[in-house]
Amino acid sequence: MLFCFAQEEDAGWKMSPSLFLHGMEEGNNLYKDIWKNKDESWNFPQDYDPELIKEEKRKELESEIRVQVDELMRQELKNLKLAVDREKELPVKGGKKRGGKKRKKGKKGKKGKRGKKVKDLTANRSIESLYKELVEEGLLIQALKVNLSDYIGEYSYLGTTLRQVSIEPMPSLLDVRQLITLYGILPLGSPTVHEKAPLVKSLLLAGPSGVGKKMLVHAICTETGANLFNLSASNIAGKYPGRSGLQMMLHVVFKVARQLQPSVVWIGETEKTFYKKVPSNEKKMEPKRLKKQLPRILKLLKPDDRVLIVGTTQRPFDAELQSFCKVYQKIILVPRPDYASRYVLWKQIIQRNGGVVTNALNISCLAKVTDGFTQGHIVQVVRGVLTDRRIRQQIHKPLRAVEFISAIASMDPVYQEEEDSFKDWYAKTPLGRKRALALTGGEAEKEKDKGKKKEKKKK
Repeated sequence: MLFCFAQEEDAGWKMSPSLFLHGMEEGNNLYKDIWKNKDESWNFPQDYDPELIKEEKRKELESEIRVQVDELMRQELKNLKLAVDREKELPVKGGKKRGGKKRKKGKKGKKGKRGKKVKDLTANRSIESLYKELVEEGLLIQALKVNLSDYIGEYSYLGTTLRQVSIEPMPSLLDVRQLITLYGILPLGSPTVHEKAPLVKSLLLAGPSGVGKKMLVHAICTETGANLFNLSASNIAGKYPGRSGLQMMLHVVFKVARQLQPSVVWIGETEKTFYKKVPSNEKKMEPKRLKKQLPRILKLLKPDDRVLIVGTTQRPFDAELQSFCKVYQKIILVPRPDYASRYVLWKQIIQRNGGVVTNALNISCLAKVTDGFTQGHIVQVVRGVLTDRRIRQQIHKPLRAVEFISAIASMDPVYQEEEDSFKDWYAKTPLGRKRALALTGGEAEKEKDKGKKKEKKKK
């Protein structure tokens, strides 16, 4: 019995082609054709190049003249045909009736089913009046002026080392910043990027309290100039009661969001919308009002709409995983700061609040001692220590690490177990499973597939 083994190449993971590459190649080719070998020694002040302008205008003139010449040629050809027809005395062909019948048939064929149009519940109202109503109801709020650069952090230098030991590290704060830029700021801020980049309609920021989730939401709005709508369960409680009221509220919110895009729809404590079991003390608030409506809204959002739904949560494990992940396309875990980030945080926040960093202040010691504390803790401590009086005393009495350590000692840090619970929850999500498969399980799956193929060939 002969055994045939086919050589198979490992396909591996391949990145899909970029939609931006074509434009970059065009720009590069334009540079090579025109500017790379162009002698501009005569054009030191970098004024306009008359030859380039003449060349462009020549092309425009040629195209315009060609249109006129073509029109003249057509007229001449028509005149020649008429002259020939007169000589031969050909009768004029008639076919109006047949043509008319055909047209009627064509009209019948055009009839077909049309898609259902979404009914406009506020067709008789202006956008200004709807905007005013949302502001008065507290659903449209003013975003805080926070830049993304204010979200201070550093790279995780131990990430590669941990992966070599088969430990998947938490993302660094700069990773979070990069993802916020890719999924939030660039698509909302640039129509071109929104058109060509993969469409992201919803984004979830999950992490413990104090790591800057709300700050990132406000940073997206500040960087893109977006309107901020607040559809948190606590904010919509008691507003627009009943099923029809809820429908009207969502209609008004997303109508204004589309008309005045870019827009960010923020759902704070979004796990309450997808509670497994609503606590008895929150039943009056009806936190699950939006649960069934959000998937429908996502379907109604078109690719042209620069509207992003952003949810923030510090207890994602309280929500139903399946419905939770259906609504949020992308999940970003926002971690507590590591040593490198804490070092940068302490230094910059002290300086921003009027403190002077001297040799007497051991920032490295502060960064080590405050392991587990979040950005919110650090900001709170610095503002508490650096009073106006203490800032004036710095000339004679420089800042010391003990002052900050004693202030932070009364606060509860985020323990490793809590951070691990976020990682375990993320591993259960579809995105987490895909990532785990790509990092570890991909090779195992390939080996299984190869084994199955070999068995079939042997048979």
